[in-house]
Amino acid sequence: MKLIATLLAGCCAGMTAQAGALVDLSAEASRPVTNDLVRASVYSEATGKSAAELAQRVNADIAEALKLIRTKAGVSVKSGRQSTYPVYSQAQKIDGWRMRSELVIESKDQGGVSELLGKLQQMRLAVGDVSLLPSPEARRQVEDEATREAIRAFRSRAEVIAEQLGKGWKIKQLNVQQGGGMPMPMLHATRTAMLADAAPAPAPLEAGESLVTTHISGQIELAD
Repeated sequence: MKLIATLLAGCCAGMTAQAGALVDLSAEASRPVTNDLVRASVYSEATGKSAAELAQRVNADIAEALKLIRTKAGVSVKSGRQSTYPVYSQAQKIDGWRMRSELVIESKDQGGVSELLGKLQQMRLAVGDVSLLPSPEARRQVEDEATREAIRAFRSRAEVIAEQLGKGWKIKQLNVQQGGGMPMPMLHATRTAMLADAAPAPAPLEAGESLVTTHISGQIELAD
């Protein structure tokens, strides 16, 4: 057992002695990506004395909205936030109820969504938030390009350091982080509520671009 322990200790000491200096490095690359997807929320909201009557009214509005949205090709829809809460009087007693139900729509057809939102407002629905963002496939493609560029930058920095020190090098650790490409808000609930009566259709949407960034951090080991 003593012999085995001695051999293991000698092996570990040899490995430590052969290890080179460690250097921490980082690099990043950013690429623009077109905001080719529009996401918008519409909602029905009502206040009254009976929660059951409110639910019937709001659900009817949402059902009618779903019928219209589902006739539009290339538009997806899903349920959003739903809430029912009491309205209190000055005496802090329940004086009524307020109910809100939301739908979230997404499409690459920005002009079609703008037209659809106008029709939905005419059906007594209000527009919540309208945002433009990259579609998952567009974002993924640009992320891959930014990742390739960031890795090339990381390797280039590693080669400069190793060359100046007259050393070889190898990667010991590498971390990849993606960022950017967040939704760009176009309209908010407060503004669209104010404009609902005066302008049933939102202004034309300008897609613009988002910036996708890949950050590479890691560690290299220098060797003779």
